[in-house]
Amino acid sequence: MSNEEQRRPDGEDPREQREQDLSTGAADPTSDPVEVGGSEDPGVVPQLDDEAFEEEPEAEPEEEAELAREEIIAEREEIIALAAELETTQRERDGYLDDMRRMKAEMENSKKRLERDRTRLVQSASEGLVRELLPVLDNLDRALTVEGDIREGIRATREQLVSVLAGQGLAPVDSDGESFDPAVHEAVMGQPSDEHEEDTVIQTLERGYMLNGRAIRPAKVIVAKQV
Repeated sequence: MSNEEQRRPDGEDPREQREQDLSTGAADPTSDPVEVGGSEDPGVVPQLDDEAFEEEPEAEPEEEAELAREEIIAEREEIIALAAELETTQRERDGYLDDMRRMKAEMENSKKRLERDRTRLVQSASEGLVRELLPVLDNLDRALTVEGDIREGIRATREQLVSVLAGQGLAPVDSDGESFDPAVHEAVMGQPSDEHEEDTVIQTLERGYMLNGRAIRPAKVIVAKQV
């Protein structure tokens, strides 16, 4: 389209009209009004409220000092309480340590005392047994100085020795003719026998002994077996 066709019917150029409006400050009737500060008048400058720029009042120096003093006092009281608690805990710890040391010392003393008592009892028992065996030794010495048959002297000395040991709680284990008892008998061998029931002791090879009801040496025996 040519420049003449773009002109309005009245013959005015629309571009020239817009440039003229802009130069004179006239607003475009087709555009929306510009609002500034809530007013449609572009020439009115909005007034800002002074309260929007007001800051919160700062705390007074006296109030800040008081708050600081209260914090210092609270921290000091907390430190004092912790120190008292620590002191109490240390006293309790020291008390427990003293109790443990005392108990340990008492246990060690009791152990030493029991060991001394046991040693003294063993020594006393040994001394008593040796004293009772001395007469047996004397009789053996006499039997060796006698000429001729000394069997009667040896028999008498043996009976004396058996009496002394019996006084200490020694007793022989019954074997011949008894049923085999593994608690007091030790089977050396089995021998067929028609005269004895099975597991009957038919011969004692070595006498066994018991001390105060406890077997200290089992009897070595031969046990009957069925053919």
